[in-house]
Amino acid sequence: MKMIIQIPCYNEEENLATVIADLPREVPGIDVLEYLIIDDGCTDNTVQVARDNGVHHVLSLGTNKGLAVAFMAGLHRCVELGADVIVNTDGDHQYQGKYAIDCAIPIIEGKSDIVVGIRPIDSMEYFSWLKKKAQRLGSYVVRQLSGTDIPDATSGFRAYSKEAALKLHVFNPYDYALENIIQAGHMGMRISHVPIDINPKTRVSRLFKSEFHYVRQSIPIILRSYIIYKPLRTFLYCSVLPGLLGLILCVRFLWHYFTGSGSGYIQSLILAAIMLIISALLMALGVFADLISANRRLMQETLFQIKKQNYISQK
Repeated sequence: MKMIIQIPCYNEEENLATVIADLPREVPGIDVLEYLIIDDGCTDNTVQVARDNGVHHVLSLGTNKGLAVAFMAGLHRCVELGADVIVNTDGDHQYQGKYAIDCAIPIIEGKSDIVVGIRPIDSMEYFSWLKKKAQRLGSYVVRQLSGTDIPDATSGFRAYSKEAALKLHVFNPYDYALENIIQAGHMGMRISHVPIDINPKTRVSRLFKSEFHYVRQSIPIILRSYIIYKPLRTFLYCSVLPGLLGLILCVRFLWHYFTGSGSGYIQSLILAAIMLIISALLMALGVFADLISANRRLMQETLFQIKKQNYISQK
């Protein structure tokens, strides 16, 4: 069995040697352990530092494409290289590398498809009170939408089985963490979590510049992911308010009409018709979106089978 630890990097020459040195050299149940660096358009000596420290593979994207693109490119490359288990960590040395073993073991034993390393959010000194609350709230929302029980949805320290890596797709170029969990939950993957510890802060976050920036970026990702995987329910929920408002206005008009003063409430009838039309259109959009979603699932399954077949033929 082969395991690859991948590290997406964008100008991490100062921390990368420490990150690599902290990674495990052997994992129980793993015959071959290798490291992959994803060069996300680095303009410093990150790649040279990686090679000087014994990294087995370097995947260069050419230009800076963002964390989500780098992450997915790494997963695909790991599968091409024959990985059965893939562990993802960051190049800023936030996570302690020894926990790669803890994340990998449930996958090696066939108990999980994805394992997320859960950070001790409450004891992270460089997280402000507001950021801790935002993390907790965001993780709670993701749990509700995905049907999973992951307490730390934004943790980037994760392990994936080969099959999970082949099935996952990221539509958002900004970040993969939240979308991955929502997607995997709706695809019926087995997702578990293990506690991990972190290192002292080495640099400011390039992904989240502030608490407001984190919230502003996370909300669209969560909403879009839910709409993609639950389109019918989403549009039905949206149709409820205009539908109820339209019905209330209809009842109001009919009450006054049968009591002899309906001519003075024609505006209520017009507005009621508009609201009911909007509600009906939203329900129709939900049906069409659900049909598109079913077609997307078929295409995803087809793509998974093609990737799997290519992987088998390469072996």
